[in-house]
Amino acid sequence: MRYPDGLPIGTGWVSTSDTEPVRFPFDGSVVAHAPVGTAELARRALDEAVAIAPEVAALPSRTRRAVLSGVRDRLADRQDELVELLVAETGKPLVDCRVEVARTLVTWEAAAEEVARLHGETVPLDLLPSGDGLVGFWTRKPIGVVVGIAGFNYPLLLASHKIAPSIAAGCPVVAKPAPATPLATLWLVHLVREAAAEAGAPVSMVQLVTGDVEVGSTLVTDPRVGAVSFTGSAAVGHRIARDAAPRKTLLELGSNAALVVAEDADLDAAADAVLRGGFYASGQACISVQRLLVVDSVADEFTGKLLARLGEVVIGDPREETTRVSALIDERSTRRVLDWVEQAVGAGAKVLGGGGAEGGIVRPTVLADVPEDADCWAEEIFGPVVCLRRVSDVDEAFELVNASRYGLHASVFSRSLNTAFRALDRLEVGGVVVNEVPGFRSDTMPYGGVKDSGIGREGPRFAVEELTVTRMAVIRP
Repeated sequence: MRYPDGLPIGTGWVSTSDTEPVRFPFDGSVVAHAPVGTAELARRALDEAVAIAPEVAALPSRTRRAVLSGVRDRLADRQDELVELLVAETGKPLVDCRVEVARTLVTWEAAAEEVARLHGETVPLDLLPSGDGLVGFWTRKPIGVVVGIAGFNYPLLLASHKIAPSIAAGCPVVAKPAPATPLATLWLVHLVREAAAEAGAPVSMVQLVTGDVEVGSTLVTDPRVGAVSFTGSAAVGHRIARDAAPRKTLLELGSNAALVVAEDADLDAAADAVLRGGFYASGQACISVQRLLVVDSVADEFTGKLLARLGEVVIGDPREETTRVSALIDERSTRRVLDWVEQAVGAGAKVLGGGGAEGGIVRPTVLADVPEDADCWAEEIFGPVVCLRRVSDVDEAFELVNASRYGLHASVFSRSLNTAFRALDRLEVGGVVVNEVPGFRSDTMPYGGVKDSGIGREGPRFAVEELTVTRMAVIRP
C-alpha cells in the first residue's frame, strides 16, 4: 500500500511543510503521518482544475468509462488492503469496513455504466406559430469544477460518491477528506490518476487537498467552482451552502433516523433490525436507528425481545471478526455521546440496557422516555445509542417521525400494505424503508434527505445528473 508522498495537485504530487498523525481510534497508536494542505495549495488545485476543465469536458464517453472501470478494477485487486486501512484510520469494525469496500466497488461500476446514459432529447417547438420550421433539442453538459468534501465515517465510499460521478459527467474534481481520515482517500485518488493515465485522460482531472476550515472555505467560496458536494454535519453544511451561493450545492447532512414498529409487525425481525441498524459502524452512520417508536400494544413484548439480545452486540477491538461496536473516532466524540446520555437521564430518561463506557468504548445503549427536546432525541447522536418511545398507534408514530428538523431515512415494520403506503405518503424523509433497517441503501438509488438533512441526491445515476446542466438548442434550418 504505497502512493507518492505529498498531495496530488496538478500533474504531480506536491510536498507539504506539515504533517499530522492519523491515529487508530481503538488505542491511539499512530497509523501514519498525513500531509496537511494549506489555502495556497487549495487555490493552486483550483487553478489546475479550471485550466483542465475544457479538456475533461471534451473527453470521449469511452475514455471516461475506461477511467471509471479502471478504478473499479484497481480497487477490487486491493480489497483486503483497503479494508485493513479503513479499520486502522476509522476504527470501524471489520465487518463494516468490508461493507464499505463492497459498496465502493458498486459505486465505480455503476458510474461507468452511467456514462452511456448521459443524453438529451428532441422537443416540439411548433406549439406556437413562431416555432414553425424550428428544430429543438437539449443536451447535458458538465457543470464545471466540482469540490467534493467527505465525512470521516466512510472515507473511501463518500469520496467515491463525489469523484466517480464527477468523472462520469466530465467534470474535474478537487477532493477534500476529513482531517481524521485522509489515508484511504489519498490512496483512492492515486488509483484514479493511475487509471486516468492508462486511459489517456489528464491525471489532474482528480486532485486532493487536506487541511482545516481555511482550506475548505477557500475551495467552496471560489466563484470558478461549478458545484460543491458535501457529506457531514448539518451545521457545516448550512455554512457551506451560504458560502458557496449562488453555486450549486449537494448536501448530505445529519439525521436522527426513526424506526416504527406497528402493532402487526414481525417483532423478532424488528428487534433484529434495531440491533443491526442501531449499532453498525459503532453508531457513526447518518441513517443508523436513533429514534425507536413502538405501538403500545406490542411495546412490552418488543422491548423484551430487544433487550434479551442486546448482549449480542459485541464491543471490543475493531480488527476482530465478532466486534460490532468499537471506539468512536476520537475522545471528544465519546465524551459528547456520554454527556448527551447523562443529560437525557437527568431529564427523566431511563436506561433500559447498556449505558456508560467500557475501556473507552460506549456500550450499546437503549434509553426510554427521552424528552423530545433532549439532544439524544432531537439531534444526531452519532454513537451506539437508541431511544425508545411508546406510541398509541402508527399515526402518532408518523407525527413524531416528522416532528424533527431532519428528514433523511425512516423505516416501518408492518405486515400491512396499507401501513406501508401510508408511510410512503406521510413520512417527510428522503427514503422510506419497509421491513428493513433505515440504514439500508442501494448505491444505484437516489439517496438524500429533506429539511435539515440536505438537498440533492447521491447514487451514480442521480449524482451524474446533478453534476450536469441542460443546454437548450434551437435551430432554424
